[in-house]
Amino acid sequence: MLYKFKSKASGDLIMLEANGRRMLEIIGKEAGPKGIILPEQMPAAIAALHAAVALEESHDQQAEAPVPGEGLGLRQRVVPFIDMLERNHKAGHEVVWGV
Repeated sequence: MLYKFKSKASGDLIMLEANGRRMLEIIGKEAGPKGIILPEQMPAAIAALHAAVALEESHDQQAEAPVPGEGLGLRQRVVPFIDMLERNHKAGHEVVWGV
């Protein structure tokens, strides 16, 4: 299953279920089959995503050695989502998702 995030101020953003669910959990949204992020909710969502990245990176720095082949970190996954939220907040548009 995929999460497809849509908005008027940016292109569609498609994420695998696990990644989309994690983004929604970080910003405090229920990871249901459909939903909406209102413009007034976006600053808090962006702050939560930045905080989650900082937490993950501090844990990574405390680890003895990175695990090779572990894949993309949270920072790489949140960048397009944060961009979408920032653009839509500025334009005053909501972001909706569906599966």
